Amino acid sequence: MRLPLLLAAAAMTLSSPSAAATLSDAVRADMPSLLALYQDLHANPELSLQEVRSAAKLAAEARKLGFKVTEKVGGTGVVAVMQNGPGPVLMLRADMDGLPVKEQTGLPYASRAMGKLPDGTQSPVMHACGHDTHMTAWVGAARRMVAMKDQWSGTLVMILQPAEEIGVGAKAMLEDGLYTRFPKPTHVLAFHDAAALPAGVIGISPGYALANVDSVDIHVKGVGGHGAYPHTTKDPIVLGSRIVSALQTLVSRENNPLEPAVVTVGSFQGGTKHNIVPDEARLQLTVRSYKPEVRRALLDGIRRVVRGEAIAAGMPEDRMPVVNIREAEYTPATFNTEKFSNRALEIFGQHFGPTRAIKTPPVMGGEDFGRYWLADKSVESLIFWVGGTPRAKWEAAGGDAQKLPSLHSPFWAPEPEAVIGTATEALTLAALDVLKKG
Repeated sequence: MRLPLLLAAAAMTLSSPSAAATLSDAVRADMPSLLALYQDLHANPELSLQEVRSAAKLAAEARKLGFKVTEKVGGTGVVAVMQNGPGPVLMLRADMDGLPVKEQTGLPYASRAMGKLPDGTQSPVMHACGHDTHMTAWVGAARRMVAMKDQWSGTLVMILQPAEEIGVGAKAMLEDGLYTRFPKPTHVLAFHDAAALPAGVIGISPGYALANVDSVDIHVKGVGGHGAYPHTTKDPIVLGSRIVSALQTLVSRENNPLEPAVVTVGSFQGGTKHNIVPDEARLQLTVRSYKPEVRRALLDGIRRVVRGEAIAAGMPEDRMPVVNIREAEYTPATFNTEKFSNRALEIFGQHFGPTRAIKTPPVMGGEDFGRYWLADKSVESLIFWVGGTPRAKWEAAGGDAQKLPSLHSPFWAPEPEAVIGTATEALTLAALDVLKKG
């Protein structure tokens, strides 16, 4: 059955008997406060590595709850620690950064914020990826865990991470001693809102959940000249076109069809005028994979294809294209450990009902949450989805997510109460299970 049909079926029942009604009641009672916080965060987004206001506001919330709070970890990151007896160490993460997008939702609390891009220019900023829901549910879960301290034993490490959108925040926090200056986790946990699920439905992908992300630049050199005399030139536009076409065979003819892979040329720039053959053209690629060996084969293949096409075009050695793989921007695949994933599916299904806690296929999007597992593969790791598309809109689209605003869209407006309430309960349930006494 196609995923939209499965999700449409899941959307039919958003209420189910709860095995922990007191938790649901407590979250419901806290919702007005959480929604006020959400609207404030939504209206005041900050770009990556600039999350000063968000970090300070939520650090103050954690201090009021009794956490030992350290700010400016990995830049603007926050680490809040609560030790509550012997037991496992659970790290619960939320990301903070917004995107350079002009909001067009029409919400009364829509963002009108402006931010400075790395090149110094100003840009509208929006929480177009729902990190405002992540931060709000982080606070909601912290409140529930403090209120239920008598029900768990261990250490809760709650972190606010900067710069997820540019893939450097998790790495920065780890390099600043996240696993050495603070209690090292036995379990890491997070959630992400989802446009491809109806509001309040939880999706979990055991195993690989999100992809390796590589950014690749290709500088195609040529010999420019008059467009009327192409035989006197070495045309980088033609060579670049050959490269674009040949790159597609890395996935269609060299990669095992059962191993997911994507090579997308997102930008092709060259030339200034109709009748001029330019000296150069530039390509920008995004490359996606799950397994390390597939990633390596794709990147090696890009280098080989580029050089081979240049040789076929008669390019001299000193005019060979240059391939730059942006290692600093690499985001590793996110892996949900089987034990943690299946246990979460079990407890979420018991609490919310089986139609609201479902297995979902992995996606080729990226998330630097995977670095926390990659830093120590003995850690149990899980990031799950919480649907945010309002039920009426989901049903009107027939469960076809392609007809609805996606994450990163200026029109993305998740149903906040459903996302925040579901995520707060789910994070709390998973935390209580990991840190259960005995």
